[in-house]
Amino acid sequence: MQQPVFLEPVFQERIWGGTALRDRFGYSIPSEHTGECWAISAHPHGQSTVREGPYQGLTLGELWEKHRELFGDFPGETFPLLTKILDANADLSVQVHPDDDYARIHEEGEQGKTECWYIIDCREGAELIFGHHAGTKQELKEMIDQGRWSDLLRRIKIRPGDFLYVPSGTVHALCAGTLVLETQQSSDTTYRVYDYDRTDDRGNNRELHIDKALDVITVPHCPINPDQTIRRHDGLEVTTFVNSDYFTVYRWKLDGNAAVKQDHPFTLVSVIDGEAELKTEAGLFPCRKGDHMIWPSDLRTFQLEGRAEFILSHP
Repeated sequence: MQQPVFLEPVFQERIWGGTALRDRFGYSIPSEHTGECWAISAHPHGQSTVREGPYQGLTLGELWEKHRELFGDFPGETFPLLTKILDANADLSVQVHPDDDYARIHEEGEQGKTECWYIIDCREGAELIFGHHAGTKQELKEMIDQGRWSDLLRRIKIRPGDFLYVPSGTVHALCAGTLVLETQQSSDTTYRVYDYDRTDDRGNNRELHIDKALDVITVPHCPINPDQTIRRHDGLEVTTFVNSDYFTVYRWKLDGNAAVKQDHPFTLVSVIDGEAELKTEAGLFPCRKGDHMIWPSDLRTFQLEGRAEFILSHP
């Protein structure tokens, strides 16, 4: 094949969503409250489909099931990762995700959810909720029961280009005015802790999951700050953000030409700015802002030319 597999994303409407996915990337979104672009997804709650080429129209799940050779015969029943772009036009609920063991027991075999965020853009002075100030489980429960959210929740300032690693068990929330690319385990399990007493269009509060959240929240909060490395060759600057048990995530900044070698069974790729041309023996493939693709196992060496910024990941 020796060519990228371009994917069509799936969009999810959310109470906190907006129009940034349209305004920034030119996507055709379903409403003015579109919160999530599931860009590279084989999760049953929203599957990407192949945009063009010999596998056009197949879902990523079908591609994984029927053509595992494209993924270097990587093991596993389900595609392991999910790439999203999130438009937080309003604050997201304060939430936490379980690990694999807890999710397997309590969520009908679902995977846990460790994730990470690359801040594509945000308002000046923007912040996130990341962690908490409770010292013990008992203190955590008391602060939640008493609604002492300003005392409990840890807030941090962010800027475009920041990267945060969010392991399962971490209390977190994106705040208004933030556009984020999220790389995560392929899971849709979220436990809401606090939702600012908001109601939906029918006047109902969204469901909270306090008991399960208390089971899985890591106490005390122990932030993990992975060591980042930068290397350069040709016209390419490669920043490695994290190398974890679940995924490795990079940012590539291309300015000119670069000869590229892929050393992994497959790679998930999102173009978040600019445009470039990928050249292989199979032809030339334009890669533009807003494109998402998988570089399959037989795409070992190729050329990139242009000015673009990519976020890449692999399991």
